[in-house]
Amino acid sequence: MPIAKTILHVIAHDIRSCENVGALFRTCEFLGVEKLWLTGYTPAPPDSKVLKTALGAEQSLKWEKQTDLNKALERLKSKGFDLVGLELDKRAKELSQYRGAKKIALLLGNEVTGIPSSLLDQCDDIVMIKPRGKKESLNVTIATAIACWALL
Repeated sequence: MPIAKTILHVIAHDIRSCENVGALFRTCEFLGVEKLWLTGYTPAPPDSKVLKTALGAEQSLKWEKQTDLNKALERLKSKGFDLVGLELDKRAKELSQYRGAKKIALLLGNEVTGIPSSLLDQCDDIVMIKPRGKKESLNVTIATAIACWALL
């Protein structure tokens, strides 16, 4: 019997860097993410810096700019998605140990401040990539690539 495929959407909320957003397009398209949501003040195409880094991935990946994160979350919840935050948090499960739903909306936070606690409280689950070195965090695009690969 074939294993059911995970459907993954990525929500990039309040990401500041156009280059990070372009890299998220490439990462999500490459790994087979179904849709990238750009919420809050996250920049979006046709921003030239986003396009320069995306290298055309914005043309083959489904994506949507939705300033109001709550509207995006309502739509995803109505379609049966579990909201999973990617954050270093005391409630977080190690990504390598996580066994989640078949429809996941992976929430990313700001490069400096992360996901606000009010949003973490709305998550069905929180996952983290356990640091093994001295640095406490990864660039948002690197963390997203690791998480997407593991979830898919």
